[in-house]
Amino acid sequence: MDIIHLLPDSVANQIAAGEVIQRPASCLKELVENSLDAGAKRIQVIVRDAGRTLLQVIDDGVGMSETDARLAFERHATSKIREAQDLFSLRTMGFRGEALASICAVAQVEMTTRRAEDETGTLLEIHGSDVVRQEPCSCPVGTNIKVSNLFFNVPVRRKFLKTDQTELRNLLTEFYHIVLVYPKVAFTFVHNDEILLELPVGTEKQRIEAIFGNPKRNVYTSSFVDVNTETEMVTIRGFVVKPESATKKAEQYFFVNGRYMRHPYFLKAIQTAYSGMLPNDYQPSFFIYFDIDPEAIDVNIHPTKTEIKFADEQTIFQILMASVREALGKFTLAPQIDFETSGNIDIPLPTDTPVQRPQVTVDPTYNPFHTRGVIYPDKAPRNWETLYEGLQHTDRLADRTQSTDLLEPELLRAEDVESCALWQYDGRYILVPGTHGIVIINQHRAHAAVLCAQYLEQLSLAQGAMQQLLFPEVLSLAQDEMVLMGQIKEDLQAIGFDLEQLSPDSYSIQGVPSQIATQSPLPVLQHILNQVRERGADTQREWREQIAQAMAESAAIPYGKALTEEEMRDLVKRLIQLPQYKRASDGKIIASLLSDEEIRRRFA
Repeated sequence: MDIIHLLPDSVANQIAAGEVIQRPASCLKELVENSLDAGAKRIQVIVRDAGRTLLQVIDDGVGMSETDARLAFERHATSKIREAQDLFSLRTMGFRGEALASICAVAQVEMTTRRAEDETGTLLEIHGSDVVRQEPCSCPVGTNIKVSNLFFNVPVRRKFLKTDQTELRNLLTEFYHIVLVYPKVAFTFVHNDEILLELPVGTEKQRIEAIFGNPKRNVYTSSFVDVNTETEMVTIRGFVVKPESATKKAEQYFFVNGRYMRHPYFLKAIQTAYSGMLPNDYQPSFFIYFDIDPEAIDVNIHPTKTEIKFADEQTIFQILMASVREALGKFTLAPQIDFETSGNIDIPLPTDTPVQRPQVTVDPTYNPFHTRGVIYPDKAPRNWETLYEGLQHTDRLADRTQSTDLLEPELLRAEDVESCALWQYDGRYILVPGTHGIVIINQHRAHAAVLCAQYLEQLSLAQGAMQQLLFPEVLSLAQDEMVLMGQIKEDLQAIGFDLEQLSPDSYSIQGVPSQIATQSPLPVLQHILNQVRERGADTQREWREQIAQAMAESAAIPYGKALTEEEMRDLVKRLIQLPQYKRASDGKIIASLLSDEEIRRRFA
C-alpha cells in the first residue's frame, strides 16, 4: 500500500503560514509591505484587541483587477518577479507570493480593491483558504484588507499568543520598522478606536522625532550626528547619537534598500567606532540607511526577510566604521591630528646641537629558550605517571566542591549580629565582624535587596501602602511607553501608585508608595519603565520582578547617608534572612568577606 500522498492546499497553506505568519505583527508586516509595493502614498492600519479580533490595512495604491484579486491569494502568485534571475535584482518588499495565501489559511479575510480605470471594484471573502464569496462592489481606488479572528482554525497557535499589551508592542515595533524607512508615505495607526500614531509626510529625521520624540521633553533628534558616505560599492547615510547622549536602552535600526534588517556584524562596526567613548553597559542609538546594488545582497534567506547576506561584508564593515568615526570626529571637542599630511608643522631644530645616532647594544648569544644554562630537554620528567596515582574523577569533583564550599562560607549568623559592634565606612559600607573575618556590606545594595523582596510580596498580595499627593504630577510618555504602561499599570497600583490616564500620551500621578513619598515620582516611574523594557519582560512574573527591583533601587538608602548602629543592625538582620543575600539579582556584590587569613597576611 502506498503511503506517500500530496497534502491538500489548505493544509499546505497552514504549514506555510507557520513560518510566515507567526503573530499579528507578522500579518501587519506583510500587508503593509504589499501596500508599499502597490505605490500607496497613504496607509491606515486599524487594529482591535492587538490583532486577535481585527487587523485592517487600507491604502490608496494602484488596486487590482477582478482576476488579480482572486489570483493574489493563491500560493506563489506574485507580480514582483517572473523568473529566478529576478531574485538578484529585487526592488520590492515582497516577492515570494506566500503572504496572502498564508494569511487567508489561518484567518477570515475580506478584501475590497479597485483600480483607477475601473468603474467598480471587487469584493472577495475567504475563510481558512475557502472562498466564501466574490462579487463586484463600490469602493475607492486602492485596497482594503480586513483580517479577522487570526488563527481561528489553529487554536494551538492562538493559545500561545502573548497578552494584548505584549502583542500590541510587537505590532508597534514592526510598524516602526516600516514607517522609519518610508517618510514620504503618510501612516496612521489606530488601536481599539484610538489613534496611537498619525505620521504625516516629512523627512527621515522628522519621522524619527514623531515616533520617539516627546513634545514635552527635549527634542530627541537634537543629539544626532549626520552620517553621509558615498562610495562605488555602497551609500551609507543616517544618524548616530552623540556619545554623551547614549543610554542603556538604545534605538538601533539598520535599513537596506528600503527594508529593515538585523545585522550583528555591522552592529559591531558601530560599537567599534564608539570604542572608548561610552560608559559600561551604555549603547548608542542609530538609524543607518544603506543603498546598494540589489545584486550585491541576498534577501531570500529567511521568511521574515530581515536577515540579509552581503557579498562583501568586510569592506562594508570598514566603510561603516570609518563613516561613523568621521561623523563623531566632526563634533568632538578634542583636537584632531591628521597624521597622513606632511609639511604642515615645522619644528625648528637648534643649529648648534649635533644630531647623534642612538647606540643599541645587541647580545648575539642570547637564547630565550635557554634557562640556567640548560636547554629544555626533549624527554618528559621521569615517573610523571605517578603524580596522579590514586586520584579518581569523582574524588576530584568532590574535592572541588569542598574547596568551593571553603571559598564560599556562610558569612554571617543571626546570633552574631545581635551582639557584635558595627561600623560604617565612607558612608557606603557597613563593617560586621563575622566567624571567618570582617564582612563588608554595601548598604545601598543591601537595602535595595531587602526592599525588592518586600515589594514582590506586596505585588502578590496587592497590599502596597499609598500616600496621596497634594499636587498631582503629569507623566508624559512616548507611544511605546504608553503601551508598556498599560501593561504594568495594575501592578503599579498594587504597589502603591495612583495613576489615571489623561491623554493618549500622558498619565496623572495622584498617589505614590509611602516609601518614596519624599521623592519626585516622575524619575521613579521612568526608571521602572526603562528597566522593564531593557530586560525584555513579557510575563507578569518577569515585569513584577523588574518593577520591584526598580522601585527598590529608587527607595534604597542613598550612598553617603550616615546610619546609627541600630539602623545598621536592623538592616543587616533583615538582609541575612533573604535566601540569597551575597549578590543582587543583577550579579553585583552585596556582601564580601575580608578573611582572617588575608588580614594576617597583610600584617605578616
